[in-house]
Amino acid sequence: QVQLVESGGGLVRPGDSLTLSCTTSGRTFDSLVMGWFRQAPGKERAFVAALSRSGNTQRYADSVEGRFTISRDNAKNTVYLQMNTVVPEYTAVYYCAADSAWYISQGPNDYDYWGQGPQVTVSS
Repeated sequence: QVQLVESGGGLVRPGDSLTLSCTTSGRTFDSLVMGWFRQAPGKERAFVAALSRSGNTQRYADSVEGRFTISRDNAKNTVYLQMNTVVPEYTAVYYCAADSAWYISQGPNDYDYWGQGPQVTVSS
């Protein structure tokens, strides 16, 4: 069993930056593909970004390409999501997810483990 604990959510102003962190335990971190998803009120959970086991391959949703950066520190068992120049449309619950497969998937159903999902609110 893998446990994921996220941190870094909260209230931010439009144009600001925010970094979410997700620390895992229970399984060798570098055996996991790591992803971030978000769910806005009244909407389905949507893919944001994902990172290969090594960290060499990244995937982003078109809506965040160029503004978000996903990274991982395998020594700290932690994956990060840096969010730059945020806009109110980014308001959502952000979920960290881990997948034991070897390939990167953008489908939430492919991920085996999930964090609790901190709220990110972008508002002036």
